[in-house]
Amino acid sequence: MSARTVLLPALAVLLLFALAGSLLIGPAGLSTPEALLGLFGSERGPAARVMREIRLPRSLLGAMIGASLGLAGAALQGYLRNPLAEPGLIGVSGAAALGAVLTLYTGLSAAFSLALPLGGIAGAMAAVVLVQLLAGREAGTITLILAGVAVTAFAAALTSLALNLAPSPFAALEIVFWLLGSLSDRSMEHVWLAAPFMVLGWLLLASTGRALDALTLGEEAASSLGFRLPAIRLRLVLGTAFCVGAATAVAGAIGFVGLVVPHLLRPLVGHRPGALLPASALGGAVLLLLADLVVRAIPTAQELKLGVVTALIGAPFFFALVLRTRRETA
Repeated sequence: MSARTVLLPALAVLLLFALAGSLLIGPAGLSTPEALLGLFGSERGPAARVMREIRLPRSLLGAMIGASLGLAGAALQGYLRNPLAEPGLIGVSGAAALGAVLTLYTGLSAAFSLALPLGGIAGAMAAVVLVQLLAGREAGTITLILAGVAVTAFAAALTSLALNLAPSPFAALEIVFWLLGSLSDRSMEHVWLAAPFMVLGWLLLASTGRALDALTLGEEAASSLGFRLPAIRLRLVLGTAFCVGAATAVAGAIGFVGLVVPHLLRPLVGHRPGALLPASALGGAVLLLLADLVVRAIPTAQELKLGVVTALIGAPFFFALVLRTRRETA
């Protein structure tokens, strides 16, 4: 039995274990029977509150956001034929972060509990419109990348401006902490808000699988096989905006997942971009849940931010990748 055959079942099993760990491990000190009773039982005591209002939404969001980042990263790398492509390349992450930061800066997030994620989603949608306007309908991959880089740079500049002009040090600190990414203090409201956008994004990105396989032969060959590249690009951009924009809106900026996971899994699927999509979605969910477990397991005075942990995981991976590439080309 080949690695490709067992990959998806193995990742699904790993995801179940990661979800179980995320639900059963935490600072509340609940035993496994207490945790299960609090999650599935009819009682409304402290254990039920911890499980249903704290751990369950955190676990669900971790899996959903990880799947979104992994899937979007694999789709973008397949479309751009660039293994260094990642979800933030087309400006969605930066613009979503800017939209959320503006709600913090203006005080809307304090007046309305869901203003922050709604602002992030609005920022992601604005990025799609701007990228499409800049790139044009018939633009190639280079033009798309340049448009994304321009939107990312502009969003980063405005975010820095908001930090620079923050009305108080406490407001600036709140913005910085949110930008570092976290799953703490999230509720089922965040899950229900993000879920429709993420599911729509997953469907759009999954629908590009066959076209991505055809693109490995080149754009002309893919066009000759009946794939309309402008339509594929629009689905890709919209899918990334919906799922990654929603992820950034509810959890802040979490990097490296969409970059690392496709790299790790690509050799196991035979370098087929279409086959990499579901594997990267499952792998991204597993990686983010495990990173969140690390966040909760390390005893610190203040909980580590999830974006910091994923960066600490991702950076050594690329150090190793650089060293391996040097050895192979020597």
